Amino acid sequence: MAAGRPVGRAARGGESPPAALDAAGLAAVREAFVASARRAERCGIDAIELHMAHGYLLHEFLSPIANRRDDAYGGSLDNRLRFPLEVFDAVRAAWPDGRPLGVRVSATDWVEGGWVPEEAVELARRLKARGCDWIDVSSGGVSPAQRIPAAGAGIHVPYARQIRRATGIVTMAVGLITEPEHADAIIAAGDADMVALAGRSCAIHAGHGAPRRRSGQGGGPPQYWRALTKETAGIFGELRAGQR
Repeated sequence: MAAGRPVGRAARGGESPPAALDAAGLAAVREAFVASARRAERCGIDAIELHMAHGYLLHEFLSPIANRRDDAYGGSLDNRLRFPLEVFDAVRAAWPDGRPLGVRVSATDWVEGGWVPEEAVELARRLKARGCDWIDVSSGGVSPAQRIPAAGAGIHVPYARQIRRATGIVTMAVGLITEPEHADAIIAAGDADMVALAGRSCAIHAGHGAPRRRSGQGGGPPQYWRALTKETAGIFGELRAGQR
């Protein structure tokens, strides 16, 4: 994949400085998303969700912390939105009309000068106009400088509510929602249309279902390590998983 000159500094020591994708690189990324959508269709997948959160590539375009480009894809909000919207348009054109397509966003970077909820609202507004079926609202992940307040149950629900009320798009709430009663209350209050249960549910399921070692701990795949809570901290042994 083609990349141009380095842009900005490495996020932290030991990492390479980011380089700006050139036109060929941008086209290759768009086509890779399209190819993935077509494979999902052939597999019979009913719905897909584009990941524009947690420091992944499309979030890096959105966030002024990561995006230091000085061309049509960097600087202003319109420019930072440009490539993620191009990817969405390309996937929407390739994905069957009758199958839902959603997007996951980080509503805030939790860093001064970073991506903010008002920008997430504008992104959601433009995605809705392009045929996006839902917005899955999370936060953070683009910078090791993030300062997330003590996470409580439903930490992202206020952002899901803000996006839902400002745009009318279907929203999904996530973030330490572990009890069915809490999920019901979120929907009943009109804060979101859907609730996703991921980390804790995966960790508990993996811990109970995985083959047991002699120590009584399960062998879980790395994708589950960061999902562990205090209640499930020991099920995979002594593991540490970092994040931005």
